[in-house]
Amino acid sequence: MTLTQDIDDAEIVTRCLAGETASFETLVVRYQRVLFTVALRMLGSREEARDATQTALLKAYERLDTYDPKFRFFSWIYRILTNECLNVIRSRRPQEPVTPDLLVTTQPVDRLEEGQRRAAVQEALLTLSPEYREVVVLRHFAELSYDEMAEALGIPAKTVKSRLYSARQQLGERLLGWRPA
Repeated sequence: MTLTQDIDDAEIVTRCLAGETASFETLVVRYQRVLFTVALRMLGSREEARDATQTALLKAYERLDTYDPKFRFFSWIYRILTNECLNVIRSRRPQEPVTPDLLVTTQPVDRLEEGQRRAAVQEALLTLSPEYREVVVLRHFAELSYDEMAEALGIPAKTVKSRLYSARQQLGERLLGWRPA
């Protein structure tokens, strides 16, 4: 996401607040996919991710007047999505198993293996704490820089790096049986 896009986002919000409510669709098209990807990796369920993404977009629209154009729009809407995902996680019953539905058995062997790897990664991601899970998702699935992650999470870049390091170590243990020396 570039500076030009950030300025464009702020202009779209301004137009939307001035009465051109249809212009919000541009922001939805621009960010819906990455928000869904983040929600899917945070929640592990396509249905919950879809609901969380839609709710976050709706809340963003309803609260557009609280957006500060000095900051990136993505960082603002990301926080709304993260809060929504955390609400979903908190509302789950503790005994409810989370089962990734990413494995398709009717594909060729190579796709099956890829599906199994994805399912294993998703399952391992879901065992991480929300703080660790979100840094992995933002870095590896949303492809944000450390500075963008820090801004989106409202924490220092050093904390982002530390959490990401710890999260990767935990994922290594869970996926490969790897233990740090």
